Amino acid sequence: MARDLLLEIGMEEIPSRFVLGAVEQLAERMRGWLESSGLSHGALESYATPRRIAVLVKDLEERQQDRTEEVKGPSQKIAVDDAGNWTKAALGFARSQGVDPAELFLKDIGGVMYVHARKTTVGRETAEALPEALAQIVTSMSFPKNMRWGHHELRYVRPIRWICAMYGQDIVPMEIAGVRSGNRTFGHRFLGKEVALESASAYVSALRRQFVFADMEQRKRLILDQLNELASSRNWRIGIEEDLLEEVLFLVEYPTVLYGQFSPEFLEIPQEVLITSMREHQRYFPVFDEAGKLLPFFVTVRNGDTRSLDVVARGNEKVLRARLSDARFFYQEDQKLKIGDALEKLEKVVFHEELGTVGDKVRRIRANADRLADMIGVDGDTLAKTRRAADICKFDLVTQMVYEFPELQGIMGEDYARLAGEDPEVARAVFEHYQPRSASDSVPASVIGAIVSIADKIDTIAGCFSIGLVPTGSQDPYALRRQAGGIVHMLLHHRFPVRLEELFNAALDALGAQRELKRSREDIVRDLYEFFGLRVKHVLGEFARYDVVDACLARPKSIDRIPAVVRRAKALMERIGTESLKADVEAFNRVANLAAKADGEEIDPGLFQEGAEKELYKAAMTVGETIVRWSNEEGREAEILDAYSGLRDPINRFFEEVMVMVEDSRVRANRLALLRKVDLLLKLFADFQKLVLQ
Repeated sequence: MARDLLLEIGMEEIPSRFVLGAVEQLAERMRGWLESSGLSHGALESYATPRRIAVLVKDLEERQQDRTEEVKGPSQKIAVDDAGNWTKAALGFARSQGVDPAELFLKDIGGVMYVHARKTTVGRETAEALPEALAQIVTSMSFPKNMRWGHHELRYVRPIRWICAMYGQDIVPMEIAGVRSGNRTFGHRFLGKEVALESASAYVSALRRQFVFADMEQRKRLILDQLNELASSRNWRIGIEEDLLEEVLFLVEYPTVLYGQFSPEFLEIPQEVLITSMREHQRYFPVFDEAGKLLPFFVTVRNGDTRSLDVVARGNEKVLRARLSDARFFYQEDQKLKIGDALEKLEKVVFHEELGTVGDKVRRIRANADRLADMIGVDGDTLAKTRRAADICKFDLVTQMVYEFPELQGIMGEDYARLAGEDPEVARAVFEHYQPRSASDSVPASVIGAIVSIADKIDTIAGCFSIGLVPTGSQDPYALRRQAGGIVHMLLHHRFPVRLEELFNAALDALGAQRELKRSREDIVRDLYEFFGLRVKHVLGEFARYDVVDACLARPKSIDRIPAVVRRAKALMERIGTESLKADVEAFNRVANLAAKADGEEIDPGLFQEGAEKELYKAAMTVGETIVRWSNEEGREAEILDAYSGLRDPINRFFEEVMVMVEDSRVRANRLALLRKVDLLLKLFADFQKLVLQ
């Protein structure tokens, strides 16, 4: 026989951003207990609303299966004495396993005999194990923020108000923070009521009758269906962002979509301001026409039914009107602030106590941008615009609008810069220098925006590394991983001929000009290479095999020119599986194996005795010239691999005709030095020994 198991934790309203993580954790902990208990079961379903998280385990068997296992003990040498009797070690092993010594037996493992015990564990009744197990699952959960209530010691995301725990039709008895489990759950706070479940399997349907859609996917479909129906009926396009949809999903238990409107006069404010105000403050969905122009309407989701929707709409309109009036006031006031005055205010805004003010940061951005522009070789007009963009890129941080809505930084900067008469390319770069804002965001389209963005991000990364703020594990409070990834993607997108070492040194020079570095430059640069190496590895992993990635990143500083390492990985991927590459790698690996024994002596062609070593030396010199000629040119990777293939026959002939490890130390060292030179040439492209070829 099998029965359904239900565990529901009812609480005060949980912050919407915590709900999904909480229910996923609950399901994972339940799944972990089921696996460790050896209980067979059917599907495990999760449910969550603002007031509850729950799991329902289908067809959970009523008793664990009896388990018989063989337990390995000490070796025969230790377990059996000369008379053939069990020693104290064997008897102690039998006692620890709860078996009679007469039941011990010997078994061969890898040619050695070990004593074993056959141990049978009697399965436990599921109902007997559940109270302790479920209580442990509930109390062991952790949350981003916790609270205590009453006199209870338990810390939880919100106070627990009820626990519904049922196995089939039976209540699983337990008590947590003064709350006893039962078969009762609660419907919608206003529309529903308390209800007693007849069985665990009745959970979803019973809540549905009490105006609660516990199924997250069903509730999401209801919201989306209503949004799409409304948009279709009014010929609208409703702006649905996934993060806002998820937030709304966990704000309601019984969703009903409605719409309201606001005065068209507010459309004079930039569209992004209105959208942000609606989304961030009110959790409203903006409405657009088919051309993407914002309309004076909004859509929201009510936690309730369709009664008195007009009253609800008017209340939302009143609140939004006040919000938009504030936004309009901020927008009008900000336009009175001159950019020069805003820049002066940045001198009093602390960026980081050990890295100075935002004004200090802006000067470092300008220095980095100058160095980058020189590396790239931009023309005079682009340089002038880049410098101006770098100088004013942070001015909007002291505006009232950005203070109220930090997510509008850059967006308002571009708008205010245009209104102040700045060059359109400079104004656009003020917006672009924050890109990419996320993994899914695009990189700056303009060269000016990309240069300032890289200059800003490398300053933040190098600055944090210089004071020891290096991301560890999941901790990355300054989003350094995202910013490093942004730099990598910008260098790839714009194909900037910039070496990471030059970029690191530019940032550290700018930092060092303002204050003494707390760590040695060598340590900082080493950590920066390692940090960026992980970002590049992720990029390569999107299209290349793991062994190709390892081969391309094996050499120290192999990521120095990021576009080049990406091209090398792509070139190798195009040849993976070919007989030609396999034959090349076999020859290259023979070189690498012996090259490791070289002591670094210079090659003396006068010591060559065999034609094969002269031929290999000549071929290596030719390949070296080819690499020098093509290493900085895009799209030459195939030619470089072809040049490497030209070494295959000279290498094979060398090993067929030349004895490397001869008695003459000078000749031996010279031949090893030759192999070392060839190996170093090969490793300029990749470490071919890391390739896994069948």
